Amino acid sequence: MKNSDATRGITRRRLLGVAGGAGAAGLLGGGVADAVARRWAGPAETPLTATGATAVPFHGRHQAGITTPPQAWGHLVAFDLVPDAGRPEAAALMRRWSRAAEAMTAGRPPEGDNQIALDAGPCSLTVTFGFGRTFFGKTGLEDRMPEALVEMPPFPGDDLDRSRSDGDLWVQIGADDPLVAVHALRVLQRAASGTAAVRWQMNGFNRARGATERPRTVRNLMGQIDGTANPDPSDPDFDAKIFVGGATGGEAWMDGGSYAVVRRIRMLLDHWERLPVDRQERVIGRRKDTGAPLSGGTETTPADLTATGPDGTLAIPGDAHIRVAAPASNGGATMLRRSFSYHDGHRDDGAPDAGLLFVAWQADPTEGFIKVQRKLAGGDSLSRFLKHESSAMFAVPGGAEDPDDYVGRSLLEP
Repeated sequence: MKNSDATRGITRRRLLGVAGGAGAAGLLGGGVADAVARRWAGPAETPLTATGATAVPFHGRHQAGITTPPQAWGHLVAFDLVPDAGRPEAAALMRRWSRAAEAMTAGRPPEGDNQIALDAGPCSLTVTFGFGRTFFGKTGLEDRMPEALVEMPPFPGDDLDRSRSDGDLWVQIGADDPLVAVHALRVLQRAASGTAAVRWQMNGFNRARGATERPRTVRNLMGQIDGTANPDPSDPDFDAKIFVGGATGGEAWMDGGSYAVVRRIRMLLDHWERLPVDRQERVIGRRKDTGAPLSGGTETTPADLTATGPDGTLAIPGDAHIRVAAPASNGGATMLRRSFSYHDGHRDDGAPDAGLLFVAWQADPTEGFIKVQRKLAGGDSLSRFLKHESSAMFAVPGGAEDPDDYVGRSLLEP
C-alpha cells in the first residue's frame, strides 16, 4: 500500500474486504479487526469534529436545556418517589443528581462512573430537572406548590395513556452524541435507586450536528420545518414570557425557573403522506421546501394573516396550523417549543409509532400552552393527522448558581 493510501485511511469497500478475508476467527479474536478499527478511527491527534468538545455550563440563573440549541439526541424521563421517600430523601436525590449532572456536562466522569462515555467529550450535554404536582403532597410541601402548576385540562381528541403521563420528578437529557445521552440517563437512574423509580421514559432525536452546510431549522417527521416562529432569546420580552421573574413568598424558589409542558404526539404519517404537497402546505400554512409562509417571503418572513391570493381567498387558510397557533390569534400567548422526534417501531396495524416529543416552555402554562391548545383542538386542520397520547406538566426551578448548590435547594431546604 502506498503511503498516501495509509494516511488517508481506508474506504468502506476495502474495510469489508479485509474483514471478509480475516474470517470469523480473526474478527472475534482481534488482530486484523483491531488494526482496521484503529485505522478507521483515524490519527488520534486529528479530531474529526469539535462537536464533542462543546460544553454547556450546568450552573447559572436558569437551568440549561431550555434556551440551549436542541441537541441531536434526547431522553425525557419521569420518576415517582418510592412509598417511604419524603422531603429529606428527595433533597438527597437532587443533590446526587445535580452533582452528577455538573460533572458530566463538563466532560468529567461522575462518582461511581460506569465508563460508558469515558472516551467522549461533553457533546453539549444538558440535564434539566422539574417537579410535578404530585411531588408536593408526597414531600409535605403542598403550601409551596406554585399556583401556575395547574392540573392539565382535557382537550378534545386527547387519547392519553395515564401510565405515560404526569410524574413526581422529571428529567430532560439532551446531547449531540447518543452514547453520552444514554450514559447520563443510566447514571441518573442508578442515583435514584431506593428513592425514586422510573414512571415513564421517552427517547427522541433531531438532526445531527453538522449534517447540513449551515445551521437550519429542524424538520419534523412530516417533513415540515418546525420551530421557525419560536420566540428568540434576543426579543425584549423573551424572559418575561418564558421565565418566572420576581417570585416571592412560598414561590420564591421558582424565581428564574419555567414551566415545561410535555406531550407525546403521534403523527398519522401514512394518512399525511397520502396528501399531495400543496394540500400539506395549506394544512400547515407554509411551503414545505423553504418553510416560507404562504403569504410570501422566506422562512423568517412574518406570516401575513391578512394576505389574499389572486382569487381573493386567504393566502394562509383560516384553519391552517400557523394561523390558529399564532400569538396574534391567541391574545399574544407565547411558548418556546423545544421538541424531539421519536420513532418507536410500528403498531399492530402496521402504521409507524412515530411523531413528536413535544416540549413547550413558558412562564405561565395557562397563558401559554393551555390557551393555544384549546384553540388548536377546536380549529386546527393539522389535528386530523395527530394523536395526543401522553401529557405532563412540570415546575422547573431556576438553576443552581453556586458551585456548591443543587437544583431545588431553596424548595427542599428550610
